[in-house]
Amino acid sequence: MSGASATLHVLRVFCADDGSGGNPLGVFLDGAAVAEGTRQEIARDLGFSETVFVDDVARAELRIFTPEVELPLAGHPLVGTAWLLREHGTPAQTLRPPAGEVAVRFDDALTFIAADPDWCPPVEFVQVQSPRQVNELQEAPAGYGEVGVWAWLDQEAGVVRERVFVPELGIGEDEATGAAALRLVAELGRPIEIHQGAGSLIRARPLDAGLAEVGGRVVLDQQREHLLS
Repeated sequence: MSGASATLHVLRVFCADDGSGGNPLGVFLDGAAVAEGTRQEIARDLGFSETVFVDDVARAELRIFTPEVELPLAGHPLVGTAWLLREHGTPAQTLRPPAGEVAVRFDDALTFIAADPDWCPPVEFVQVQSPRQVNELQEAPAGYGEVGVWAWLDQEAGVVRERVFVPELGIGEDEATGAAALRLVAELGRPIEIHQGAGSLIRARPLDAGLAEVGGRVVLDQQREHLLS
């Protein structure tokens, strides 16, 4: 519709404790106003690793798009959307992306979501010997699609250094990847703290019944009207 617009919230999710870092995210709480046929193009134009369209605020029904594809579930979009819904006075105990129902909880300034790691996009993990090897990567290791390269910063304390690359979804390097964190914490079977990308912090722990939880700090950077073509 010519001249129509929807409100875009630009967040950073999984920020460090001082509010720095984090993975940018676009969220349209009035996503129902955005025609389905235009959503992929909007996500590509915005260029965030993911963009969320909330179709029903009361039920927290939403869709998630990378620049190239729609995802049934992704971690940092769900954490960010849960936080934003609470900020707008419509807190949700359950989010409803296409994959299924995702539980939400809050712990002071931190927002957490819990889901089945098998709902997440597949990811391969490559453990290396030192955080320096992770830091020195210039690109994804050859021969991998979605890959998380990680090393222990402090194994006893459960602190991990990681970088995640998702070139097949149009994301060269993802600054903070909740879906990968869900899979990694399930694989390790213990609570972990992931220091990812240039300055992001993800908290994760395994839960009963095969579920896992990820969470962190969210910051709102901008709210603006986005024209719809």
